[in-house]
Amino acid sequence: MGGPMASRLAASGYTVTGYDIQAAAMERLRQAGGKTASNAAEAAADADLLITIVASAEQVEEVLFGDTGALTTLTAGSTIMVCSTVPPDYMQTLGQRLQTRGYELLDAPVSGGVAGAANGTLTVMASGSAAAFEACEPLLPILTAKQYRLGDVPGHGSICKVINQLLVGVHHAVTVEAMALAARVGADLEAVYEVIANSSGASQVFVNRVPDLLSEDVTPSGVLDIFVKDLGIVLGVGQEAHFPLPMAASAHQMFLMGSAAGLGQERPIDLIKIYEKLAGLHIQQSQ
Repeated sequence: MGGPMASRLAASGYTVTGYDIQAAAMERLRQAGGKTASNAAEAAADADLLITIVASAEQVEEVLFGDTGALTTLTAGSTIMVCSTVPPDYMQTLGQRLQTRGYELLDAPVSGGVAGAANGTLTVMASGSAAAFEACEPLLPILTAKQYRLGDVPGHGSICKVINQLLVGVHHAVTVEAMALAARVGADLEAVYEVIANSSGASQVFVNRVPDLLSEDVTPSGVLDIFVKDLGIVLGVGQEAHFPLPMAASAHQMFLMGSAAGLGQERPIDLIKIYEKLAGLHIQQSQ
């Protein structure tokens, strides 16, 4: 998602210097008019605003505080916008750590996937100081269709993202279960999709992802292992709050099963392949 976001900013006239471990992502940024760097420190050297969107809190730590991390060069007084899905308590602590170093932090996780990043239709759920919002505000309409201001300290944005990921993860798990059942009993899957998409059982996941199963379209729509991580965060928040989350736990186990079966780098909806193997089904038309 970070690559399309950077490309949109570059195409909008901003001077963008990016770093990614994937050479293909760097090349796409160059083609969009951006500059590339050999590490995070080089990317941040002349920045007024640093945006990071990586997979985990550990990666945020490396990007910011590593030997070639952004904070080795980023000018004090700059703003850092973290768009990753990470534990809320981590974002709270990160805000305090950065404040002592003279930086503002916008806790700004996003939703909408690769397509949303490419089209500028992401939803951002953000929290942070007035200064952090002021620094990021001009960029948000380029990157997002909806912006929500959820509090004046980091962490509140990530809390909202936790709730979102609980729902998205569970919706994926029940969507593949429902479609596998339909296949098992011999239903017309196209007809089932059409009916459910226009009935009370529909969700955005069902409406947007089931067509991926019923066609040969293999456009990337996320990575299955992300939900192993994200639902793990959800369960950690629940454990800290001493709050039961049985649906999230079941979905987490399904994604763990998919990852263990070698599907970790495939799309979340490819969790359906677990049911295909268990029951001898052939749902995905691309097979």
